[in-house]
Amino acid sequence: MAWFFLVLAGIFEMIGVLMINQWHKDYKWTSFFFLLIGFGASFLCLAVAMKTLPMGTAYAIWTGIGASGGAILSMVLYGEPRNLSRILFIAMILGAAIGLKLIS
Repeated sequence: MAWFFLVLAGIFEMIGVLMINQWHKDYKWTSFFFLLIGFGASFLCLAVAMKTLPMGTAYAIWTGIGASGGAILSMVLYGEPRNLSRILFIAMILGAAIGLKLIS
């Protein structure tokens, strides 16, 4: 169950990051509200996951999901560059997160 909450924390982290970008574009309260909800839910789920998982593993996977997910979503939603080297390094981040799961 801890791994479920850890993945959920990473997804909420991606929502929070997307809402930072949206808030900078429109400065609407709804964007700011979802920014707070995204990061708040992310930290809550991370705390639940860390009751069982080691801190180093949980934090590394949480940041990996957030960083790679944010980069992928920015390419899809905001037209950021999609060159091969960028995709390769994102895949390396995801591979490292999967590797940590496999050895934990």
